Parts: sequence; structure tokens; C-alpha cells
Amino acid sequence: MLRRLTAEFFGTCTLVAVVVGSGTMATTMSADRGIELLINTLATVLALGILIQILGPVSGAHFNPAVTLSDWAQRRVGTMISLGYVIAQFSGGIAGVILANLMFKNPALFQSHHVRGGANLLLGEVVATSGLLFLIQMLRGQGKLALAPVIVAGWIGSAYFFTSSTSFANPAVTLARGFTDTFSGIALSSVVGFILAQLVGATLGTIFGNFLNHSKTEEIYE
Repeated sequence: MLRRLTAEFFGTCTLVAVVVGSGTMATTMSADRGIELLINTLATVLALGILIQILGPVSGAHFNPAVTLSDWAQRRVGTMISLGYVIAQFSGGIAGVILANLMFKNPALFQSHHVRGGANLLLGEVVATSGLLFLIQMLRGQGKLALAPVIVAGWIGSAYFFTSSTSFANPAVTLARGFTDTFSGIALSSVVGFILAQLVGATLGTIFGNFLNHSKTEEIYE
């Protein structure tokens, strides 16, 4: 249990440090917003794929309360384990943003003023998170979880560019990004809306993925 919680803490911490750190670095390398987003995306995709590959055998590599809550709702993990995971993920996210801020000589925690509001951005978060959970359910149902490092990282990377919200898709990462007034930041006033949209998306993605998996099973054994 301790190893699993440590893996979730470390994985989420590293993921947030990469997201925030690469975003900060991007703004020092280019004034072009497109290039900045590309740098941020590439770093995130590579790190996420690596973290899932390495830590997946230890904890399942959730790094995301939406994923953990989906598994809990499906009774794949127990309540105490789920609670431990969520605590580890949120605390890991805060540790990650502190690490990234300090690496670039910023205050350890400084509130973001980057307001991300509007129904269009919330819809983007629903789409990004529902797609993520849908893919996880499909990979599990098809026995292809070994492909998760590529599929999950690939989805998040593409959603950076095709969703209006640039695909946060993770409540722990979203909250942590409220404490950095850099490229990757989000105003704390926008955090609640994003997290609610993510939970809606996680629910929809889980339901739809399980529906398709169930339909596939019925067809095979009909």
C-alpha cells in the first residue's frame, strides 16, 4: 500500500512539474503562443507516457482523481485505497507545482491570475476527460492496457490542440496549476468549474466505454 501511494504521489508530482516547468520554459524560448503550446504539449506527452510505463505495474498509474473515482465507482478498488490515492494525487500535484516554481526562481506558491471561464472551455474539459476515461475503459475491456502509455499520452497530447481548454482533464493537476502564475496557470476562481466539468466527463466516458465493452461481449457470446 505504501509503495502504491508513493507511486501515485511521485507520478502526479512529476507530471505537474513537467506541465508547469515546460510551460514556463516555453515562454522564455518563444513569444509565439503556438510554439509555446507545442513545447508544453511535447514535454507533457513524453513524460506522461514514461510515467505510465514505469509506475503502471506499481499503482496502476492513475495520477488522476477522476480515474481513481471511476475505478472506485466500478468497485475495481476499495474505498480506503481510493481515498489514499486521491490524497496522494492532490498532495503530489501541490508538491509538483512548488518544485516547478522554485526551479524557475518563482515563489513556491503564487496564485494564478489566468482566468479560464466560459461554457466553451468547460465543454472542452468534458470532452477531454470523457475521452480519457473512455479510452481507459476500452483498453481494459479489450485486454490492451499495455498500450496505455501510448494511447493515454497520445490522447492528452492531441486534446491539448483540439479542445478549447487545452485538456487539463485531471482535478489534481487543475488545482495545482492554480498556484502558479505562469503559462500553465489557471485562476483559482476557474478551478471549481473545471473540476466539475472533468467529473461530468469522467462519468460520461466511463459509462460509454463500459456500454461498448458490454455490447462487444454480448455479440461475441450471443
